[in-house]
Amino acid sequence: MPTGWPSEGCEEKSMLKPVSKRAIYEAAEALSNWGRWGEDDQMGTINHITPADIVAAAGLIRQGKIFSLGLSLKEKIQSGLFGMRWNPVHQMLATGTDALAGNQTSPNIQYADDSISMPCQGSTQWDALCHVFLDGKMYNGYSAALVDSQGGKKLGIEHMRNKMVGRGVLLDIPRWKGIDWLEDGYGITSGDLDDCAKAQGVEIRKGDFVIVRTGHQERCISHGSWVGYAGGDAPGLAFETAYWIHEKEIAAICADTWGCEVRPNETEEAYQPWHWVVIPAIGISMGEIFYVKELAEDCAADKVYEFFFVAPPLHLPGGAGSPVNPQAIK
Repeated sequence: MPTGWPSEGCEEKSMLKPVSKRAIYEAAEALSNWGRWGEDDQMGTINHITPADIVAAAGLIRQGKIFSLGLSLKEKIQSGLFGMRWNPVHQMLATGTDALAGNQTSPNIQYADDSISMPCQGSTQWDALCHVFLDGKMYNGYSAALVDSQGGKKLGIEHMRNKMVGRGVLLDIPRWKGIDWLEDGYGITSGDLDDCAKAQGVEIRKGDFVIVRTGHQERCISHGSWVGYAGGDAPGLAFETAYWIHEKEIAAICADTWGCEVRPNETEEAYQPWHWVVIPAIGISMGEIFYVKELAEDCAADKVYEFFFVAPPLHLPGGAGSPVNPQAIK
């Protein structure tokens, strides 16, 4: 571990009030976007982006510098959460050694080929709007019954395949606080988001893709262990930021953590309470497990925290999520 880095995050803890199930339902009702863009809408807050916004965002490309925000698929971050998710498995189907040994079936070509097996949410990924239900309902009032063994009949990730493009903004919370990473259980408040943006000299606008850095991945890499990263304690967005998201009318929210929101959760009455509101009520897609180290370092160096962002998911009809290799271009 680098000299001077905290052994367990930062010294500061956020003081969060417990969140009751009643508060969750109150937020879901107050922040609901059901019907806002029509009774058949399947885009949610992506509707905040206009063609003019995309053209303006393209103007942020001034240096031709590209930052990949996808975590290496070789990183073993999954811990078998719910007994379902496993780490990506990369397997070679044909190799150069096969070719040199004369073991390939075609005499007319020498080649390498491979495969990958992974959950759609096994590494850097988008959550689709059919990922989380509230009382048997999805965003815009669609029934959870519309997601079956064949996938989502509504709100599948394919509806975002040509939509995840626009202005990106990085909010580097630990760097703003003068530390390397946030401590597990630190809940990032709406005030933190606003104050960080102000300190960075960047404005959050309607239709933005907001990426929040906590430093959690860098801590894991520094310690040489991903134990607890997937589903364990972590810094993250406090429940109250659901109101911030709705007020700012952003297009999507992303973070470098496994689940974006703070863990332990702010309540024992619900698992991932922030998810209960932001996906099925607000209708916002979230990007999780984003790798932002190099982007954050560059933003800190040139003091430019906005960029052109492009991150289309796979064309996977009915998918509840999708792997992605997001790009930030400055």
